[in-house]
Amino acid sequence: MRDLANVFKALSDETRLRILKLLEHGELCVCDIVAAFNIVQPKVSFHLRVLKTAGLLKDRKEGKWMHYKIDDSDLFKRLLVLSVIEKIPENNVQEDRRRLEEFMRNKAQGQSTSACKEKKK
Repeated sequence: MRDLANVFKALSDETRLRILKLLEHGELCVCDIVAAFNIVQPKVSFHLRVLKTAGLLKDRKEGKWMHYKIDDSDLFKRLLVLSVIEKIPENNVQEDRRRLEEFMRNKAQGQSTSACKEKKK
């Protein structure tokens, strides 16, 4: 019962719904999501942690970077996430997608971006 309550709590926040909507097309690095939302990394990481704890996301580490994708191992949760994000109008996330596409273009061209800079020791 607690697991189900955590899932619905995770889905009750607009930012987390926007994150899921971006992830419906595949895996993204935390810095990709930061760039798309134009908010600080700790805030994005908090929302990602809530979604992961609820069992809605999987993560993997590549070097210093964490990558997230929608967890498809639990059929109920997968179908629930797909049903919820299908109801989010595309115009609600249009600006997020535009920023993400611009960021990905710059990243592919090797341009330095503030969201994915290497941390100096």
